[in-house]
Amino acid sequence: MFRRVPAVPVALCVCLVLASAACEGGVEGTPGGSGVRDPYFPKAGNGGYDVTHYALTLDYAPGSRRLTGRAVVTARATQRLSALNLDLDGMEVRSVTVDGTAARWNRTGQELTVRPAGELGEGATFRVTVRYEGTPVTVTDPDGSEEGWLPTADGALALGEPVGSMAWFPGNHHPSDKAAYDLTVTVPRGLAAVSNGEPAGERTEGGRTTYTWRTAEPMPSHAATLVIGRYEIRRGRTPDGLPVHSAVHPGQADASRAVLARLPEVMAWARDTFGPYPFSSTGAIVAPADAAEYALETQNRPVFPGAPDLPLLVHELAHQWYGNSVTPTSWRDMWLNEGFATYAEWLWEEEHGGDSAERTFDALYADEDVFAFPPAKPPTAADVSGRPVYDRGAMVLHRIRQIVGDTAFRRLLRGWAAEHRHGNAHTGEFTDYVERRAPGHDLSGVWEDWLYGDGRPDLP
Repeated sequence: MFRRVPAVPVALCVCLVLASAACEGGVEGTPGGSGVRDPYFPKAGNGGYDVTHYALTLDYAPGSRRLTGRAVVTARATQRLSALNLDLDGMEVRSVTVDGTAARWNRTGQELTVRPAGELGEGATFRVTVRYEGTPVTVTDPDGSEEGWLPTADGALALGEPVGSMAWFPGNHHPSDKAAYDLTVTVPRGLAAVSNGEPAGERTEGGRTTYTWRTAEPMPSHAATLVIGRYEIRRGRTPDGLPVHSAVHPGQADASRAVLARLPEVMAWARDTFGPYPFSSTGAIVAPADAAEYALETQNRPVFPGAPDLPLLVHELAHQWYGNSVTPTSWRDMWLNEGFATYAEWLWEEEHGGDSAERTFDALYADEDVFAFPPAKPPTAADVSGRPVYDRGAMVLHRIRQIVGDTAFRRLLRGWAAEHRHGNAHTGEFTDYVERRAPGHDLSGVWEDWLYGDGRPDLP
């Protein structure tokens, strides 16, 4: 993500009673948790199960801004489950089934509580099918930025970091639960619909076109995206054969052509620097400049509101390794995303005729705002995307490089991406990893003063 700007609103409790499903407020037995108690977004995600696959079938009418959806959520129970929760903000639920049998359900705020006809055993694989419709909401984050479903003049843009994906499909919306995706979306003929992963079909019937996208590698829901509009689709391959699928809004075609032409060059550099690319394709989505307030590292193809410059392209592509493949265990670990992606910009500049990373580090050291709080301890949810997470996070990495040396540091970058490929990791695992891979170096001051400490640390 790239938004350095200075929760989700709780909806009124809604209990819809339909002929096919009765609502109940109380839940007995062994329900899963409503939230994973993330330190900044405690209601995000849910306990008791692990999602393995989302199959989303959507139909969107831009004129009325109405979305009709069916979500099939395949999951494995990690405990006995008499009930489970899905995150869904807004939308009208029409029916819920578990393994094809009607289930009772109720809504409270962003929580959709589902009670199967029979208890699910620990280890059981099950499918929850939710049919829903309505006008998706735009979510305002604690830092004031907007995500979720963002209407545009000719369609929409869906962005999910940190919790906005619950505006357009029900799920376990926390970075600790990653899954594969199949998305099928129908839109008026003449509009494109682009998502993550690989194109898996396109057909036009009766004035409407249906697009299918498939994401086989695990993806956190906040990295899922969908863009609808009059986009130009550009396809190709990098010199080493990696498919490139990009979508560019016509108004940004000329402005983005030169920087997107350098995408294969950036990908080759990133592969050499960070290790093998973790996904099956790459690309970019260049939306209208007013579609969003920030760029986002959506998996396979990051989203840019307007044509990006080269450092921003480097930043968001680096996130494919650090953030999408190696995903934080909780939002407290955000610096593991943003510190790495920011440091990728420093490395690119250093190796392509710009300032050295040392010079960038020295310049930032004089900036008091960078030291407003420690990168591993943002004080509030509004600070998760604050400058210390980005810039001071990158400074932590540079301090490690200063201590262990360039050769060992390069091995650390590649090894960290390899050790947690397609998984999750937290800050404690990172510090343990560095100490394990760089024995004989005293890194305690980096952790105590730069990563967790308050104020500006003294320079060595």
